[in-house]
Amino acid sequence: MHSDVLIVARAGRQPWIECAGAVAARATEPNTVHLVSTAATPLGGDTIALRVIVEHGATLRVRSAAATVTLPGRATAESSAHWHLEVAGDLDVDPQPTVVAGGSRHVTSTRLSVDESGRVRLRERVQIGRTDERQGFWSSSLHADVGGEPLLRHRIELGEHSSTHDLLAAPLASVSELRYPDIAADALGTVLQLADGGSLATWQGERLVAS
Repeated sequence: MHSDVLIVARAGRQPWIECAGAVAARATEPNTVHLVSTAATPLGGDTIALRVIVEHGATLRVRSAAATVTLPGRATAESSAHWHLEVAGDLDVDPQPTVVAGGSRHVTSTRLSVDESGRVRLRERVQIGRTDERQGFWSSSLHADVGGEPLLRHRIELGEHSSTHDLLAAPLASVSELRYPDIAADALGTVLQLADGGSLATWQGERLVAS
């Protein structure tokens, strides 16, 4: 199944929302939209495309109503989610964690374009396996530009068949947080200041903790 979500935030207005497929978006508070599943997704073979536009002077917070649990499908174990973010205002994206369960494979990509006057906080949390599970694979890539110039190219993967997987000591959980133009001094893990402003914080471990 393919799901599409479009969210457009305009100053002084409620966000414009269009949805199709198994993922919906609901305006829940002023300047806040929650993503909700209307059917079991993502299963193997599912794709999700999310486009978020924040116009100049607008503020938007994107959250999710619950964790995302990926599961293998009948024909394939792999699913994917693709974020396209265009920011001239203030955007804060912090969904609940993605749990890669049951030996599934999930690939996430994010393309972020920020105007020089824009502000972004983008946090991604992932856990390989449910309780007592260690099977599964996850990969995430981030392509971020500011004012048409490169800000960050970042890729990370966890789980079975990843480049650094080790059955004895491999991390199974990850948190990454990009901020621009702010420095994420309060973020979890190691904080790297970026050359053109902002920062990337990264953490890996065995299990996610409540935050």
